[in-house]
Amino acid sequence: MINPKRLIELARKWQRMASTKRRRISYPRSFVADKGHFVVYTTDKKRFIVPLKYLSQNVFIELLRMSEEEFGLPTQGAITLPYDSTLLKYFISLVRGRMPAELEKALLTSISICHQLASCSLAQGQSHHQQTLIFGY
Repeated sequence: MINPKRLIELARKWQRMASTKRRRISYPRSFVADKGHFVVYTTDKKRFIVPLKYLSQNVFIELLRMSEEEFGLPTQGAITLPYDSTLLKYFISLVRGRMPAELEKALLTSISICHQLASCSLAQGQSHHQQTLIFGY
């Protein structure tokens, strides 16, 4: 049998531990990225950690513009890009390598055309599944 004094001491200790844990500020995983990186999600809920230097690339500028247009600016949460993870991996691989200006222009054109087609089909109320195509050479 536990001594009542010992039981009171344990209860106070647990209360102190619980109160210190409540004061701790913890950030959700989606907001935390390494220094020099930012976090984005795709429509299929995949998480990507992207270097900040990619923000100077026209491809990412366009992706973020479309994200803002489609989902709005996030106030409580991470940025969601309007593409699936496979396509974002492709974009990242192109940006990571040295992309020729012609390829960048073709990619930007195909991104905007596909986004416009998807927006038009949603506005007209079409419910069939539409695949995103990338035009290139």
